Amino acid sequence: MYMVYWTVVENGEASARGQEFASSDMTGAMKLMEDLRTRQRAGEGICFVAMSSENPNSVGHPGVADPDPDYNWKKRRK
Repeated sequence: MYMVYWTVVENGEASARGQEFASSDMTGAMKLMEDLRTRQRAGEGICFVAMSSENPNSVGHPGVADPDPDYNWKKRRK
């Protein structure tokens, strides 16, 4: 799944907006982002255009954590 987030500033008030897209519709998310950035360049009060994704088939857990106790990676040095 993809989410596109942006902020609209009207009369000095900022409000957050967002729109959800299916995992198969990255093109739609990118198109919305480009449309928002085009409007921003035209002078509309749009800022902080960003996209986030969450992959349900991800191998690991999202975020930062300590590795599992059995993880044994070593950097090779010459």
